[in-house]
Amino acid sequence: MISESVLVELQNILGREDVLTAREILKTYSYDGTSQWTHEPDAVVFPRTAEQVSAIMKLANAHRIPVTPRGGGTNVSGGSIPVLGGIVLCTTKMDKILNIDRENFTATVECGVVLMNFNTRLAAEGLFFPPDPQSFLAATIGGIVAENAGGPAGVKYGVTKQYLLGLEVVLPTGEIIQLGGRTVKNVVGYDLTMLFCSSEGTLGIITKAEFKVNAIPPAKKTILAIYDDVAVAGENVSLVLKSGVTPAKIELLDNWLIHRIEEASPLGLPGEADAVLIFEVDGMAEAVEKEADKIIEIARMNGAREVRPARDQDEANRFWMARRAGFAMIFGRAPTVLAEDVTVPRGQIPALIRKCRELSRKYDLEIVVMGHAGDGNLHPSVLTDIKDREHFARAEKAVEGIIEAALELGGVLSGEHGIGLEKQRFFRRALGPTVTDLMKNIKSLVDPNNIMNPGKIWD
Repeated sequence: MISESVLVELQNILGREDVLTAREILKTYSYDGTSQWTHEPDAVVFPRTAEQVSAIMKLANAHRIPVTPRGGGTNVSGGSIPVLGGIVLCTTKMDKILNIDRENFTATVECGVVLMNFNTRLAAEGLFFPPDPQSFLAATIGGIVAENAGGPAGVKYGVTKQYLLGLEVVLPTGEIIQLGGRTVKNVVGYDLTMLFCSSEGTLGIITKAEFKVNAIPPAKKTILAIYDDVAVAGENVSLVLKSGVTPAKIELLDNWLIHRIEEASPLGLPGEADAVLIFEVDGMAEAVEKEADKIIEIARMNGAREVRPARDQDEANRFWMARRAGFAMIFGRAPTVLAEDVTVPRGQIPALIRKCRELSRKYDLEIVVMGHAGDGNLHPSVLTDIKDREHFARAEKAVEGIIEAALELGGVLSGEHGIGLEKQRFFRRALGPTVTDLMKNIKSLVDPNNIMNPGKIWD
C-alpha cells in the first residue's frame, strides 16, 4: 500500500483532482485489452507535463513504489496491468499535437495523443502516419511507441520504429532525456531511441515523440478475394508479392469470421468459403490500376473462388469495416480469448494455418485465424473460459502449440502486441538465456530499483 504521506506528496505535485484512489477508479485501471488479467493499483495519477512525470518518478524511486505507465489501455498483452500494485501513471492528459512540419514531413506529439486524432490533424495537411493498429480510435502515442505498434499497412509501410525520429523520455530515476532528433538520418552514438521503442514501459515513461510522416497517396483501390482453402489464400500472398506488387495491405479472415460478418453486416460472402483476403493498393492512379489488375489476375489464376474489386469507396469501406470488426466479434463470442500475435516468414503462412487447424481438432477448441497476411503476422485466437479449468488448460496447450509451430517455422513470439504477461513463459525459450540476461542487465542499469512496470516481459 502507498502511505498517506506519499499520496499527499503526489497531490502536491499534481493537484488533488489528478490523484485518484477511489475503489471504483482503481478497478477501472486494473485491466487492459486482454480478457484474463486483472490487478488493482493503489493510486492512479494523471500528469500533464514531463516535469510532473519527473517529480512522480523521483518520489516513486525514493520509496520503491512500482509505476505502471498507461495510455488508452488498449494493449492486448497484459502490459499495462499493475501486477505489483503501486501507481498507474496515466498519460491521457498529455494530449497536445505540438507541431506538424509539412515542409520536412515531421510531427511532434505528446504521449497521450490518440492515434485517430493525430491522423485527423495530419490529413488536414495532406499527410498520414502509416502504423494503424486496430485500436486506433483509443490507442495513444506513448503506447504505440512502447509496443512498436503495427497494423494492416505494415506490409508496405512497416511499423512504428520506421517512423520514429526522436523521443523525450523520463527515466525511472526522474531524469528527463532527449533522444534522436528531427532528421531522417542520425548515427550519433548508440541508437537509444530504438531501445525505448518496444520496451513495453519497462525502461521509462515516453512523454513526447518526433515522427516522420508521409504524404497521402492520391489513389487507392480495394480487392476482396474469396477462397475455398485457407492455405491457398496464404499461398496467394506470396504469389502477389513475388510478382513485384507490394500492396499497402493484405488481410486474412477465416471461415469462422466469414460467418460472423454475414450475421452482423452481410457482404454476400459464401458461407462455405474457407478464407477471404482483402488487398489494398495505393499510390499514383495509373500504378494503382495496374497493380490491382495484377492482383486480380493472380488470384483468379491461383485458386480464388471469386474476386471482387470494390466498386467505389463506400464498398471498400464496408470491406475494411468487416476486417476491423474482427476482434470485436471474436471477443464477443467467449468469456476468455487467448489472442495470439505470432509472425512467420510469409512463405510459411499456409503451414501455420494448417497447424492451427490441427490444434483445433486435437484439443477440441475453436481457433479463429485472422491477421496481417502480407507481413506474416497472424492472430490465431483461442476461444475459451478461464472459469472452466479443464477447457482453459486445453486452450493453453493449444497456444503453446501455436507458438512452438511459429518458432519452428522461423517466426517470432510477437509481431506487434508485445510480450507483457501473455508470453513470459516462452521468452527465454525463444531468445535464449544470453540474450534474455543481456536485456535484464540493460533493465537493471536504467532502472536499478526495478520500479518501472515490474513483472513484465520475463518471469
